[in-house]
Amino acid sequence: MNMVSSSSQKKTLHSMLASKLKNISIPSSDDQDFDFSDVFGPQSSTSSSPPSNSTNRSSFDQPQIIHNRSHSFIGPSPRFTLSKSLPFHSTRPVPESEPESEPESEVEGENLEEGCGKGEDLVSKIGPGDFEILRLVGKGSFGKVFQVRKKDRIGEEFGDGILAMKVMRKDTIIKNNHVDYMNAERNILTKVVHPFIVPLRYSFQTKSKLYLILDFINGGHLFYHLYRQRMFSEDQAILYTAEIVSAVSHLHNRGIVHRDLKPENILMDADGHVMLTDFGLAKEIDESSRSNSMCGTTEYMAPEILLSKGHNKDADWWSVGILLYEMLNGKPPYTHANRKKLQEKIIKEKMKLPPHLTTDAHSLLKGLLQKDPTKRLGSGPRGGEEIKGHKWFRTVNWKKLEAKELIPKFKPDVSGKDCTANFDSCWTAMPADDSPAPTPTAGAHFHGYTYVAPNPWLSSEQTEE
Repeated sequence: MNMVSSSSQKKTLHSMLASKLKNISIPSSDDQDFDFSDVFGPQSSTSSSPPSNSTNRSSFDQPQIIHNRSHSFIGPSPRFTLSKSLPFHSTRPVPESEPESEPESEVEGENLEEGCGKGEDLVSKIGPGDFEILRLVGKGSFGKVFQVRKKDRIGEEFGDGILAMKVMRKDTIIKNNHVDYMNAERNILTKVVHPFIVPLRYSFQTKSKLYLILDFINGGHLFYHLYRQRMFSEDQAILYTAEIVSAVSHLHNRGIVHRDLKPENILMDADGHVMLTDFGLAKEIDESSRSNSMCGTTEYMAPEILLSKGHNKDADWWSVGILLYEMLNGKPPYTHANRKKLQEKIIKEKMKLPPHLTTDAHSLLKGLLQKDPTKRLGSGPRGGEEIKGHKWFRTVNWKKLEAKELIPKFKPDVSGKDCTANFDSCWTAMPADDSPAPTPTAGAHFHGYTYVAPNPWLSSEQTEE
């Protein structure tokens, strides 16, 4: 009798749920694509205007400031106005808003990937629900980047564990054939530990999304500060460049090429030190191999990439040279609104050295921006050590640099660990929603994605899956 009553109650409950489900409106999942090469979002050219030139000085005295990148091979940012003559872009209008949704609804009922080894119990429990979303700080072609707070085991706050959560949609990744890039980004980040590279703390997945949890670097990105200062002094640029060279040398020593070095992919911490981020285009390449991929941001791409001659770690040193040039002069050496003409300039045009720079700065720029990669500074057997030994870096003590004992001349205005004042308000003012996404029909693309960093910062010993 009780069994009949229980069965009747279940049928009644099922009927009630079914009637409720009929009235649910499923929001469209056709989100638009944005540039994700810039993890935390570059400064909007529409949100603030550059200072106007009041005097008729030469282009080197008053350099034109570049406010955005229009030639990313991942896709343009929604804030960039793009020439219709560019052949490689396929853009769609930017949505004004996204459908509101409960972040938990997407992962409810989804099985997170199981961990293994010593960290199995902890890894299997890590998921979106372990992080309180505080604010949106970036948006890209595969998803979003949030500022989050780590919760402890019982749902309370985990100290001041402010982190960055990069959320990527599987359906968009698969659609754009970027599965290898996303897997490589996660795999590379698990192998890299360096004071000037943003560390990975966790990675996990649901049926529809991938998640990377990284340290939240609250000083903003280098592009943000370069935009405001117009250009850096050589004294200021020496420290930034040295820290970047140190990080890139570390990657190269481990057979990793970043391939998308630019100010938008370099963050600044609260003390003014810079840190590389966004390894979405990074690749592991051994000394004898070359990659033929056409990827990166055109203003920073080496001639051998544009010529499809195959490239290796030497392409990163070209990008470092372009980055240094921009820091010292306010814009890259080669710019053009049309991508094809920009490529031609990079391949053929002779670089014009800004006359206001020192002889040592000229020497380093000429060494890094050699169009022939075999003649480029850093291409020899000593690699990054050859660059570290250049006379422009004579004042740098590299051991003290990597111990962060060299004090930057500039510190960003940061009010606390959760401060987002140095990130573009076009993102931080948006609703912080981890909105739903469709589940791809093929689910074997991201096997082995779950990871917990083996770091004392985490409460116990864990291992990578």
